[in-house]
Amino acid sequence: MAVQLKGALFDFDDTLVDWSGVQLGWREIEAARLSRVKEYVYQKSRAYWLTTDSLLEAYLNDTRAAWSEARATLRAPHMPSILVNTLKRLGVATDSLNVNEILRAYDWNVVPGTVVFPDVPPMLIVLRQAGIKLGIVTNASQPMAMRDAELEAHKLIEFFPDCRLSAADAGYLKPDRRIFTCALERLGTTPDETIFIGDNPDADIVGALSVGMKAVLRVTDRAAANGTFTSYQPRLRSLEQLPEILDEWYPGWRDGNA
Repeated sequence: MAVQLKGALFDFDDTLVDWSGVQLGWREIEAARLSRVKEYVYQKSRAYWLTTDSLLEAYLNDTRAAWSEARATLRAPHMPSILVNTLKRLGVATDSLNVNEILRAYDWNVVPGTVVFPDVPPMLIVLRQAGIKLGIVTNASQPMAMRDAELEAHKLIEFFPDCRLSAADAGYLKPDRRIFTCALERLGTTPDETIFIGDNPDADIVGALSVGMKAVLRVTDRAAANGTFTSYQPRLRSLEQLPEILDEWYPGWRDGNA
């Protein structure tokens, strides 16, 4: 009996949401967020010596160090923990602070310039109408509870009720098998019933294949501009090409049949 397609997992950044239009640098984006954190910390603990610049430098350094270690171990960095530890290292009495309040001050939201790829909503509708469960797996250091703000602003959250998973939630980065296994458990599907679509050959494709999923590489202008090339097949420039690939792998998928 042929295997039926029951699930589709997507990477988030540069697969569903296009980052090529972002003009601000990481330092500028974080400076605005950490300025609000500094004000909150001052109100709560009177840490008069803390400045936005000192917090920014320390946090960026700690974040770089965390990611450097994470790439070597595939243990995911955890952004809230990094920020709290940075404050501690700067002499702030964090016992008097509430992590949730710190994150509210930080106010993670849509990065200006990011937009949903125009081919995404129509294809998500097609897959959902075919009865396919949809999920997100992203190598983010922010818990998905934070990144949900982006999904809501981009009007995508309704498509992913069962599985929205970040590396910070799972504890592991793609391509570690454990983050994919966790996502499959949340989706309620098996690897052979599930496809993965992502833009990173090493993290997305290698990881998905390692657990027995079929995988499709999304090729973007941003990846090409960054010199990321691959011979991996199948790959697509637009999700409009996905049904043709699925017709070959899962005949009858459009009707929910194997």
